[in-house]
Amino acid sequence: MKILFTGGGTGGHFYPLIAVAEAMREQARREKLLPPQFYFMSPSKYNPRALFDNEITYVYVPAGKMRKYFSFLNFTDTIVTAIGCFKALISVYRIFPDIVFAKGGYTTFPALWAARILRIPVVIHESDSSPGRVNLWASKFAEKIAISYPSAVEGFPPKTRAKIAYTGNPIRKEILLPISKDSHSYFKIDETVPTILFLGGSQGSQKINDLIIDSAPELLKSYNIIHQTGRANFASVKKTMDAILYNHPNKFRYVPKEYLSDLDMRTAVGASTVIVSRAGSTIFEIAHWGKPSIIIPISKEISHDQTSNALAYARKGACVVIEEFNLTAHLFISELTRIMTNPQILENMSMSAKAFSREDSADVIARVILETALSHEK
Repeated sequence: MKILFTGGGTGGHFYPLIAVAEAMREQARREKLLPPQFYFMSPSKYNPRALFDNEITYVYVPAGKMRKYFSFLNFTDTIVTAIGCFKALISVYRIFPDIVFAKGGYTTFPALWAARILRIPVVIHESDSSPGRVNLWASKFAEKIAISYPSAVEGFPPKTRAKIAYTGNPIRKEILLPISKDSHSYFKIDETVPTILFLGGSQGSQKINDLIIDSAPELLKSYNIIHQTGRANFASVKKTMDAILYNHPNKFRYVPKEYLSDLDMRTAVGASTVIVSRAGSTIFEIAHWGKPSIIIPISKEISHDQTSNALAYARKGACVVIEEFNLTAHLFISELTRIMTNPQILENMSMSAKAFSREDSADVIARVILETALSHEK
């Protein structure tokens, strides 16, 4: 059985594909099926090691991004997408997978277009609380549609809703369980004060980095900070923070990390009391961990999805949302203090986060893909 995954561009699209591949391999093993052959089609490998470890063959196909605002890049990216569609048609024909599983986003368009031309079954997954443009288009011919937020169903055309299933968002096994034991000594931080974990996503977040620069001197009086800066931002952030905290008595409580490995992430989560994050797929990891959180979505001008994701999660009582246009060090510290000084709020947020989580997401989606592929083999 050949399975073609398509997605990428961000960790929020890439890593759920890895989680589904893990689950599919395990299900095939349990049911004594031949091991599936996995392929990943995208403009970049994103994480070559993860592909290698999971025996996934990479297939390069370019894809252009169509922005919602005017940009001359839209013209050149239209050409890139056309080239990508032509290349995808050839590559998909050569592989001729039994099924294509797509995570949505502009990177999936060439593979989905080729699958439609070649009449290959398609299953799509929508990570956001409202569907993106590519998934809306693909929903018309997809066999099944998986969604992460129950509210996403309202965004799809009525004729497609019979194909929709609420599955949640897949999470890799490697980061499922936080490590609490010796977590403070692992990061060499103060175990007598709470820890705040700041996650800026795979690329880092300039807004979150700026927030920490403005608020760290005050925060470090009461908390440890573990700060994922993003690789591109690490050197400049570290240099700035070294200067700001030069004479600070608690500067050892601040730990910047350009990237958190799986072990780093599990240990940082184990040490943390509250997580501060963007509103991408990390929300589902935070929910699984049962951690109270402050969510700072990317501005609506850049990504309307993140704001709607954050508000959908907040309505469950699992987080506090601070939008970018309101984000100041003073407001952030005030909200954090309100949460941290009220054990009942912390407990309620933790319980609400756990209630939002779907621990079987990867297994459910893997089962749908396997059943759909096997039904088309007959």
